[in-house]
Amino acid sequence: MALEENKTTEKTGDAKITRDMIIGEIIQIKPEAINTLLMAGMGCIACPSSLYETLEEACMVHGMDCEYLLTELNK
Repeated sequence: MALEENKTTEKTGDAKITRDMIIGEIIQIKPEAINTLLMAGMGCIACPSSLYETLEEACMVHGMDCEYLLTELNK
């Protein structure tokens, strides 16, 4: 049952974004995250590294506070 509920959540775009999620996965689950990432200065959405880089790794590369960005992405 929990797995089924999670699938429903992901389809509706209400999935919780976590630091260990791949940037590309975040965009698939929650397309509206693109604007948040761009506003934060992350051009990762068009970068090939978005297919394998986690949010936490991207934050480290760009010198960003991952907790702050997570809060914004999960609003």
